Amino acid sequence: MGGWRVMEISQANRGLLSRLLPGAEPDRLMIRQGQFHQVVIASDRVVCLPRTAAAAARLPHRAAGLRVLAGIELGCGIPEPLCEGSAQGVDELPFLVLRRIPGAPLEAEALDDREVAEAVAAQYVTLLSGLAKAGADEEVRAALPAPPDRWRRFAADVRAELFPLMSDGGRQRAERELAALDGLPGITEAVVHGDLGAENVLWVCDDGLPRLSGVIDWDEVAIGDPAEDLAAIGAGYGKDLLGRILTLGGWSDRGMADRIATIRATFALQQALSGHRDGDEEELADGLTGYA
Repeated sequence: MGGWRVMEISQANRGLLSRLLPGAEPDRLMIRQGQFHQVVIASDRVVCLPRTAAAAARLPHRAAGLRVLAGIELGCGIPEPLCEGSAQGVDELPFLVLRRIPGAPLEAEALDDREVAEAVAAQYVTLLSGLAKAGADEEVRAALPAPPDRWRRFAADVRAELFPLMSDGGRQRAERELAALDGLPGITEAVVHGDLGAENVLWVCDDGLPRLSGVIDWDEVAIGDPAEDLAAIGAGYGKDLLGRILTLGGWSDRGMADRIATIRATFALQQALSGHRDGDEEELADGLTGYA
């Protein structure tokens, strides 16, 4: 759930990048840091360097998931794995090289234009409808995780791992948010991106209007409840765009709205739990800001 931060290339990874991105000048590459990876962006490809050993261990699963997703029609691009492996040298982590998807995240201010907002909402509906359709594909379902008790397990893990790090008031707040999860139905009907925040959805300008060019960062993809992705869209772009999407997609029922609100309330705890497990003190501290 964390955002991107601009970083510098570590000296230990310069040799690796010179091999993976021949001809590219390291000092001219765009470097961003997400919750799990440092991402090095060249003109036609992207190198994912895991920030922790736990993230490194997940790279093969991530590549396999992207290959499954490549066969889904979503109306936009998904990063294609080009190569993966372990670098030579004790200071270099494993890597994953992906084909670069053109585009950039959409600035929230662009949605002040009604025509732009309607075009963006319609394309989100196409994306989410494609993910829902893919969730009925038996091959896709067999390849992606579909934990029916996800939220119960999440609540138990937060209590066990994060409660000792919280203040009394923080634990009381977290307990209210976790208790609400008990009312969530065990929906496993759609492919769910799992972190569909604004920074992971890329757009290009087409005849003056944004066109959805691709979705990146599929680390947490699973079979689950589409309310999770809708909650991330709402968190990134606000209730007006979310309302448009819900209306266009035919998802305006009270049950969906309640599930969205319940899941969105756990985003900080999700970030903190991931940071704690990966040994990422910065992400952990950020996620626990309201619970200290």
